[in-house]
Amino acid sequence: MSRMSRWGMICCLTLEWLALGVWVGGGVVLIGAVIPAVFNTFGGQDLGGLFVTRAFEGFHRFMIGSLVVLGVALGYRRWSGNPAMAIGLGELIVLAGMAAITGLIILWLHPTAAALQAQAFATHEEAAKKEAFEALFRVLKPIRWIYTIDLVLGVLLIGIKAKRSLHRDGALA
Repeated sequence: MSRMSRWGMICCLTLEWLALGVWVGGGVVLIGAVIPAVFNTFGGQDLGGLFVTRAFEGFHRFMIGSLVVLGVALGYRRWSGNPAMAIGLGELIVLAGMAAITGLIILWLHPTAAALQAQAFATHEEAAKKEAFEALFRVLKPIRWIYTIDLVLGVLLIGIKAKRSLHRDGALA
């Protein structure tokens, strides 16, 4: 027996799609537009790096919000007992991967990069500053790929949800 009204289902799915739109759209804008624009406009590592760090800190809040919405919606769908709202294993795995990668970024990689960036900005000797920036960029290179993987997982989850929608509607029986 379904415990979820039709409007409950519509609201739940709308919030899930909105959260995924924020996730994917935010990632595309930051990775594809903000980072290149900042480093090509602000004159390089110092100001550009600081601005990008702050931009990603803001994006992290949106990532957390999106994960909360997706998690609550997942719980609501499960609670509903409606077969049309059933949760697939692939959906769970992708969402768990997104959460794990986001946790890795927010709790470990970003603070490490921010500390290295602060160290590089605080150093005044040219050789030490160069070495500090090299250490920072050694950390930033894998972070960029990890953000990209997280973005791809968001796109994959959109694909999983779109496929399920088509199956529910009978388009792909």
